[in-house]
Amino acid sequence: MRWIHVAIVVLFALAALIFIWQNFETVTMSFLGFQARTPLALLVALAYLAGMATGGSLWSLLRRSIQKSRLAAPSDNR
Repeated sequence: MRWIHVAIVVLFALAALIFIWQNFETVTMSFLGFQARTPLALLVALAYLAGMATGGSLWSLLRRSIQKSRLAAPSDNR
């Protein structure tokens, strides 16, 4: 199962890299009143890295929360 997970992650990363490689034109990005002209490839790379960071953090937070709730729950063995 671990190798399947690794293969899926590699496929997504490869697809993102191919997309980045093929899209180097400059676009205008607007966010909360700020505007920037940057290559589309840079925006995609930043969005991908932000998704990895937040997704990994959320996953570890949920896992830790579930583990703590299991330890704190009293067992009702009668």
